Amino acid sequence: MMDTTSPLDLPAQLREVKRMLRGVMSGPVSASMRRQGLAYKVNFGVDQPRLITLAREMDDFVTDAHALSLALWKEDIRECRLLACIIMPPETFAEDMAAEWVLQLRYAEEAQALAMHLLSKVPYAADMAFRLIAAEIPLQRLLGWLVFGRLFAQHKAPAERDNDEILDHLTAELHDAASPLELRRTALNTLNKYMELGTREEAYGMRILQALQNP
Repeated sequence: MMDTTSPLDLPAQLREVKRMLRGVMSGPVSASMRRQGLAYKVNFGVDQPRLITLAREMDDFVTDAHALSLALWKEDIRECRLLACIIMPPETFAEDMAAEWVLQLRYAEEAQALAMHLLSKVPYAADMAFRLIAAEIPLQRLLGWLVFGRLFAQHKAPAERDNDEILDHLTAELHDAASPLELRRTALNTLNKYMELGTREEAYGMRILQALQNP
């Protein structure tokens, strides 16, 4: 049983997180993920909904979520890196730090967690998403479309001057046969969320979809 009579220092908090992960690990799921190419040093096979629950339970001993998040991100452990995205306070996640994490992304699952829990909640979300969708690295473009998808789902419509740029990048992504299938699917999902913003956006999106059907 963990001693909660005094605050745990950062190394002790890390050990407690790993102890919690070992308690809910799934060997078969971990093995399946390794076969799919997730080459972490350690993979406990814990799904993201369970990680979100664990993050709430960690409130009992976490004294500085920002510091613990940074430490977790440095671990070559799948669940630690995902938890880093979940527990990092968006208000302390500076733009230069976000740029550094983007460069260190390894897998689509990390991009999904980063978009969901952090980048869609920071004031510089749209600016960073614009830079990401223009990146050469597919994983970074994936992250950009995930962030825009989250913003559109929050009914945050792009400014008039930004609208054409987003649509141009969406069109290029969807027509690029060299883009990974998951990336194009994510871009299409983002387009669908964009079309839900209003009648104007729906009309713009329909033109892109019709062009896809009749190249």
